[in-house]
Amino acid sequence: MTLVINNLKKKFDKHQAVDGISLTVEKGEMFGMLGANGAGKTTSFRMTLGLIDPTEGSVTWGGERLTYKRTHLVGYLPEERGLFPKLTVKEQLIYLMRLKGMKKPDIIRELRHWLERFQVPQNENKKIEELSKGNQQKIQFMAAVIHKPELLILDEPFSGLDPVNTDMLKDAVLDLQKAGTTIVFSSHQMRNVEELCEDLIMLKQGKAVLQGNLRDIKRSYGIKSVSVKADYDLDFISSIKGVVKLDKSNDGAQIAVQSEEVAGEIFKQVSAKGFVRKFEVEEPSLHEIFIDKAGDTDE
Repeated sequence: MTLVINNLKKKFDKHQAVDGISLTVEKGEMFGMLGANGAGKTTSFRMTLGLIDPTEGSVTWGGERLTYKRTHLVGYLPEERGLFPKLTVKEQLIYLMRLKGMKKPDIIRELRHWLERFQVPQNENKKIEELSKGNQQKIQFMAAVIHKPELLILDEPFSGLDPVNTDMLKDAVLDLQKAGTTIVFSSHQMRNVEELCEDLIMLKQGKAVLQGNLRDIKRSYGIKSVSVKADYDLDFISSIKGVVKLDKSNDGAQIAVQSEEVAGEIFKQVSAKGFVRKFEVEEPSLHEIFIDKAGDTDE
């Protein structure tokens, strides 16, 4: 089934939180939604799930709105985590998954599978309040996936996790995608989006400022990066026409340029001055594109 968001808008009093975004996510696709705090990511997710009504526009999953009767098809990891601190992990997940229509033996089997996968089987009968923040987040993720949803929405899933747990969660997300789950997630951590997504939308003040295939975006983006290492002063590069920025280091420089033609001119001039130990033209990182397109916060 396909997720279709069409001209979605949401206004709270005089504040336009989401302003006309449209996107299509096919079955089994991993789609990234980027933006600074206040860009409209969470509001978009809540409208997608039917938790709040849009001011204008529509959201359909398989041609129909997502309503409570279809909740068993959807998994949701909210940015603001919401677990009952006095319940044990087992009690918590049995309660939540019963709401999804699962039977208790199936819940316990899946619970133990995920506890083993996340290397925390000892936490089954611990209270939520006894767990670290990282382990609480694993339980929240489990609550979003144990019922095997067809559509999974993850709002800042890697926020606050250490590198080991981040990689563990990434592997789980990728395996779910391989199994056919459609996944939409938000993040302000560009590296995670680059590793996981083929397609994305970047929001600023509720509007899409960039959208499409990540590879195409990076290839078509005007500003590129040149890495140079040489044993002489590279300050002169900043005066070359088309150089946007020069960042020097102990043994070289990182240069933002407007085009590959500018990179060619840099190579011509640095090689004329002496031996060049490294010269590499790189596509811009998603982080660099994000800073350029939506770098100032929307709060």
